[in-house]
Amino acid sequence: MLTHKQLVTRMLRKPAVRAEYRTLEPEFALLDQLLKARTRAGFSQAEVARRMGTHAPAVARLEASLGSGKHSPSIATLRKYAAAVGKKLIIRLG
Repeated sequence: MLTHKQLVTRMLRKPAVRAEYRTLEPEFALLDQLLKARTRAGFSQAEVARRMGTHAPAVARLEASLGSGKHSPSIATLRKYAAAVGKKLIIRLG
């Protein structure tokens, strides 16, 4: 049985998969930051939702959408999420 890392490594050998991954890389990086911040704060999606003034399924959709590249959350939503986990949203252009 393959580990997740082994599966990713195998899949990224395929040019089409690698190209799509590169397209979604910024979303994956943002998702990684959100999940790390939530985990470090020790919060569930339900707790983040409560602090944002929304419901847990909305936070689940936000996190899932970044992994799929099908939805781009607003800056206001990202700002609320950051505040809910005790962080400040900072946007940089590289």
